[in-house]
Amino acid sequence: MAKKDKKTAKGSYRNIKYLGGFLLSKMARGGANQLHANADEVNKLNVFPVPDGDTGDNMRMTIESGIAAIENMNSDNLAEVMKTLSHGMLLGARGNSGVILSQFFAGVAKGLENSKKASAKTFGNALELGVEKAYASVMTPTEGTILTVVREAVEYAVANINENSTIRSLFADLVKEMHASLDRTPEILPVLKEAGVVDSGGAGLLYIMEGFNRVLNGEEVSEVNVGGAKPSTATSFTFDADSVMTYGYCTELLLQLQNAKTDVDSFDIEALKSFLSSVGDSVVAFKTESIVKLHVHTLTPEKVLEHCRKYGEFLTVKIENMSLQHTQTLQNDADEAKENTVKAEKPDVPKKKYAMVAVCNGDGVIQLYSDLGVDAVIRGGQTHNPSTSDFIEAFEGINAEHIFVFPNNSNIFMAAQQAADLYSDAEIHVLPSKSVGIGYVAVSSANLFNEDVNAVIEEMNAAMARVTAGYISPSIRDADMNGVHIHSGDTIGIIDKEIVVSEENRMDAVKNLSSLLLDLPEKFMLTVFCGEDALESEQSELTEYLAKEYPDAEVYFIDGGQEIYPYIFVAE
Repeated sequence: MAKKDKKTAKGSYRNIKYLGGFLLSKMARGGANQLHANADEVNKLNVFPVPDGDTGDNMRMTIESGIAAIENMNSDNLAEVMKTLSHGMLLGARGNSGVILSQFFAGVAKGLENSKKASAKTFGNALELGVEKAYASVMTPTEGTILTVVREAVEYAVANINENSTIRSLFADLVKEMHASLDRTPEILPVLKEAGVVDSGGAGLLYIMEGFNRVLNGEEVSEVNVGGAKPSTATSFTFDADSVMTYGYCTELLLQLQNAKTDVDSFDIEALKSFLSSVGDSVVAFKTESIVKLHVHTLTPEKVLEHCRKYGEFLTVKIENMSLQHTQTLQNDADEAKENTVKAEKPDVPKKKYAMVAVCNGDGVIQLYSDLGVDAVIRGGQTHNPSTSDFIEAFEGINAEHIFVFPNNSNIFMAAQQAADLYSDAEIHVLPSKSVGIGYVAVSSANLFNEDVNAVIEEMNAAMARVTAGYISPSIRDADMNGVHIHSGDTIGIIDKEIVVSEENRMDAVKNLSSLLLDLPEKFMLTVFCGEDALESEQSELTEYLAKEYPDAEVYFIDGGQEIYPYIFVAE
């Protein structure tokens, strides 16, 4: 029988032969804390010198979702802890690096599913499954990225395992080679070398594993508010002794189904949703293997808790006074919505054939997509990537056979696809829309009267293939990319994934980029999405310029209000 994990006299776990659930929980929290402390540094490793780097934040929120899932666990069973940690990360995964990270941990969890404790060899085998799962999650794996860093590190660490290996020696080897592999990424991926950075996803993973390793060494890892509720921005409480409860309670929880209480495999999620509807509204509930996540607005949250305890135990519970939330909303526009998804109340209507979900930010863009018939808009975009769970909740609010999803950002595609893989109540089709402009073209071309779903998808893909997108952004550092010399503070223009313009004056960049787009073959129509900091005087200047230089072009302006990019162009 394996002995309980104990620290050495120096406070480290250096000689630990077997890893259990308690120690894994400490290591995972250490990894989350280490990444949290360095997330900004990871964000700055963005290849393009634009203020949209969010890899560190995406990976941080992904692992913190896993930490929140295991927060109240009290188990030394390694398989149970790893499985719960992995589920939390899968649901909370954001951005491509966050999805890859969650898939890596899912593979490790699969490799440990029968292990209450694990030796270095057993854990090494699980790490290899994690690498396989991470690579399989990417349609076209690119070397020189987080995938290379994790693969080379695991190969090195596993190759060094022998009869004297400990959990500590395994992670020491893992971190050692991860450092070396990360330093090699610019030699593998030319775009990294040109930008003078290492891969951001690989750096995020290294920080996590450094945190794991520091715990094993007995080092202190600064604690942060991992997985905690966001502090209120309200300046005062307005629900007092004379207040009347009007809006009820926003109740959310993660429920770990228990075999001792129910048949986990055949648990009836529809029956649970029916009960929730009887005690509240705005119901969202879905089951992923043995974990149920639910959301409901109710005046009686105690009934929800009592009912759910019949089937399992809570991993997390959040109950918030919506009357107080309502006042806070008025005080701070940033807390305008407690949920990311903007949609009408779900009507009790027969299931329709098609529905659409899109990711957008900016009031004008959101209104445009709603006017075009999109059933649910998930607030998000660059630097605000929605999670896998956000997509699933949007799907749950729609009653359709087929749901078309427009991520409108290449860094959101994988989270949308992961949600599609987890969701089973509808056929989910994730379209490769890379911007709100390209998604707008696809949604506009959607023929939802066509009974052939494949034909509908082909038409939308063909519409997107005919357009070219361009973006205007400030530069946050000096750089030389694609033959363009860039100074920090310049305004740059991007077409697809290449920087093609850099100007000291913003309007010079705007004019030059619009010209490059309209000079492309067969391009005669330009749609301009104006961002939150675009100026009316600039629109007038651009209108005058295009009327003079391209008198035959059709130009349309949309007050999008989007963040990050003052102007997004779509040339057709």
